[in-house]
Amino acid sequence: MKAPLTTPPGSAKRTFTTISGVPVEPCYGPEHLGNLDPARDLGEPGRFPYTRGIHESMYRGKLWTMRQFSGFATPEETNRRYHYLLEQGQTGLSVAFDLPTLMGYDADHMLAEGEVGKCGVAISSLEDMETLFRGIPLGDVTVSMTINSPAAVVWAMYLAVAEKQGVDWKQLSGTIQNDILKEYIAQKEYIYPPRPSMRLVTDTIEFSARHTPRFNPISISGYHIREAGSTAVQELAFTLRDGIEYVEWALERGLAVDEFSPRLSFFFNAHNDFFEEIAKYRAARKIWAYTMRDRFGAKDERSLKLRFHAQTAGCSLTWQQPYNNIVRTTIQALAAVLGGCQSLHTNSLDEAYALPGEHAVTIALRTQQVIAYESGVTAAPDPLGGSYFLERLTLDSEVAAQDYIRRIDEMGGMIAAIEKNFPQREIANASYQYQQAVERGEKRIVGVNAFASDREEPIEILQIDRGAQVHQAGKLATLRQKRDNMRVRACLDALKRTAEGDGNTMPDILDAVRAYATLGEICEALRAVFGSYQETSLV
Repeated sequence: MKAPLTTPPGSAKRTFTTISGVPVEPCYGPEHLGNLDPARDLGEPGRFPYTRGIHESMYRGKLWTMRQFSGFATPEETNRRYHYLLEQGQTGLSVAFDLPTLMGYDADHMLAEGEVGKCGVAISSLEDMETLFRGIPLGDVTVSMTINSPAAVVWAMYLAVAEKQGVDWKQLSGTIQNDILKEYIAQKEYIYPPRPSMRLVTDTIEFSARHTPRFNPISISGYHIREAGSTAVQELAFTLRDGIEYVEWALERGLAVDEFSPRLSFFFNAHNDFFEEIAKYRAARKIWAYTMRDRFGAKDERSLKLRFHAQTAGCSLTWQQPYNNIVRTTIQALAAVLGGCQSLHTNSLDEAYALPGEHAVTIALRTQQVIAYESGVTAAPDPLGGSYFLERLTLDSEVAAQDYIRRIDEMGGMIAAIEKNFPQREIANASYQYQQAVERGEKRIVGVNAFASDREEPIEILQIDRGAQVHQAGKLATLRQKRDNMRVRACLDALKRTAEGDGNTMPDILDAVRAYATLGEICEALRAVFGSYQETSLV
């Protein structure tokens, strides 16, 4: 006969908290759900408030889209990687751009020196975008593009490539990140001040509502907020409040809420605390559903459904014992799936060193495929729903996030809160407290402050040399010689006039892109009207 299970001596007295610092009880039961209303808080999968998922059958009906965030060096090299990933079973593309592109500079700009192709692919013109998607039919594959301040320009390049392929814009499916608010809060890759930047975002939302009905013009992102050091609750709250801000700006533009909100999408981090992450996703769906219905009066069911992409936590990866990162990524990806994501990227084991190599990115993709086809977790929607522990965490996450949202509302909205440095300071404090806990040994990281080893297994690193910059600069020089420069100048002047007024800038940006004006030239034209942004110190 087996001995009865016993609790290890003293374990019930130990203090446990989630990564966010929420106290965890030794055991959970019905008494911890006294204020849970099944009708209000849970419902059924596919039904309001969508806590249990936005589709009735979830992954039985359709698996999440499997993406690998990819881009490096030149468009030619990245195009080869995309073809490789599609051959390996990836079901959607996700474009990473290099820092000059993210900041609105061409590859031959003096500020691009040493950065071309290093953290993503270098895109300076429509010609580069044509090369990036050579041999990839845009009407048949969803494409996600992670770019923000120059998002309207890069999206216009994408639309122009679709035109050249003969693809109707109404067939296009994918996402442009285009979330400028989180740049001021966390990632800091901005060009213009907040209010003209919000105008550009609203221009894309309006243009998309009328011309690209299957494309998401924005991916409201908590990922970078979390990577900057926020807690899960802060990620949840600030992301949803950013979403509220975008809705308010679109309504002020004169759009009807159900005209644009079905195409709003979200992007969350998948971090290490397994149950806290699942609770975060469930709470996000519930908060958004009630917000859209009760605050904005949305009637279309699609407006109420929070659709989200998840990416495993880059900030959790370590250069020490890098093969541990495979395990971390697997746990995080499983949390995203059990939390009901619609799209997923799994980080590669080598990303604490460099951009993913081909072998590492294949393992990361296989991680998703094993979860999808071998684990059995896709058999039922929200399979952990009803867990006393998970439901308590979901309720607690909702309450804490709503408190943050209320405080930001009282400040006058997210832009006002950013100008007061409120979210920036909250994240900085959370990051500092977490690092202090790591250094005290209260938070244990395997291979770093626990079970460390002097013997490190070597891994192959993807190296990006200066050849990418030379190649891209040479292409730009040739482009500027062969294009119609008078037409380019006329398009840029027209864009400036529109920017000085209150018209939608997208048609003029498209005209400039079609004339082969470069990314840097278009961003500089807008900078001449809007100016540049300098962040104030937190001190």
